[in-house]
Amino acid sequence: MKELKDYADEINKCSKCGLCQAVCPIYKETGNDCAVSRGKFVMLDGVLKGDLKLNKTINKYLEMCLKCGKCTDFCPSGIDVCEIFRTAKHEYLKNTLEGKLIRFIQSKAVFKNLLKIFNRKKSSAKGNTLYFAGCAEKIFPNNTYAIRDILKVLNFETNEPDFDCCGVPFLASGNLERYNEAMEYNTRLLNEQNGDFILTDCTSCENALKNYPNLNKKVTNTSDFIAQQNIKFIFKEKQTITFHKPCHLKDDTFLKVILSKCENIEYREMENYDDCCGFAGQFALTNRKLSLALTKKKAKNAINTGADIILTTCPACILGIKQGLIQECGFFGKQPKVMYFSEFLSKADIIQQTA
Repeated sequence: MKELKDYADEINKCSKCGLCQAVCPIYKETGNDCAVSRGKFVMLDGVLKGDLKLNKTINKYLEMCLKCGKCTDFCPSGIDVCEIFRTAKHEYLKNTLEGKLIRFIQSKAVFKNLLKIFNRKKSSAKGNTLYFAGCAEKIFPNNTYAIRDILKVLNFETNEPDFDCCGVPFLASGNLERYNEAMEYNTRLLNEQNGDFILTDCTSCENALKNYPNLNKKVTNTSDFIAQQNIKFIFKEKQTITFHKPCHLKDDTFLKVILSKCENIEYREMENYDDCCGFAGQFALTNRKLSLALTKKKAKNAINTGADIILTTCPACILGIKQGLIQECGFFGKQPKVMYFSEFLSKADIIQQTA
């Protein structure tokens, strides 16, 4: 496991060019250079040189990050920004009371028992696909039912072993030991199970699983899988939809492919449809005001399309968009529906395979 000092050369590669400012949602909202990667690198360089301590103030700015990865994608020096921030957070948490509390809550026994409070899923059917539902779908199980319904049309059944969390929340908090535990457990379980590939409908889970180093099976987003099938979705009544692209969704070409197979659906693209929704898991708790501002902006863009339904492929984004809609429309005001893309497809009046 690397330490912060191992990234000294990477941190020094930052030329302070400012491209990260142009793409960082936090910087656009705050204008604070300490909230963007180049500003954080200045602080971390000071830590490495002994001029600064990795204290609560620096950790506050490390927390002020959506983990959307846009700074990494646009960095001309190719610096893995999120990896460096995770390592810095890990070192901060190792010797603090806050870190001990986070590690306790995220321990396998405590974390899984907390999820069981919300778990309403029925026992799974065994079949020839592995389905990684993710933690959030234990709380919101409707999408798992929807996936099963669509797969049955294709004569597929799902095998859903007792997975651990994919590990994204642990990475976000800097709890790298817990992440490695989850990764090793899931990898072993997935490699032992029958099935040629792994389906998941959570973008964050998909991104995490694709980064497991020793996974011997193909990880496929359910939307990509559905797009590759000869399947048609017929809605008897016309509906207008818009789509929010989650930060971890690298490719959304499935959207146009599937919509071309839908009848009576009108798609209206919202402004900045691929900007972060502003929720980002624990970010919504540690940076409440920023999260509220960003989710409100996302909700406003969606509302401006006049669409009846807002679709996405990430449970955290669903929560973020709903948070924004409450601000824009009020608790009891008329709001567009927000749901998983797959759940929406399962509600078609007719789902049929075509030749």
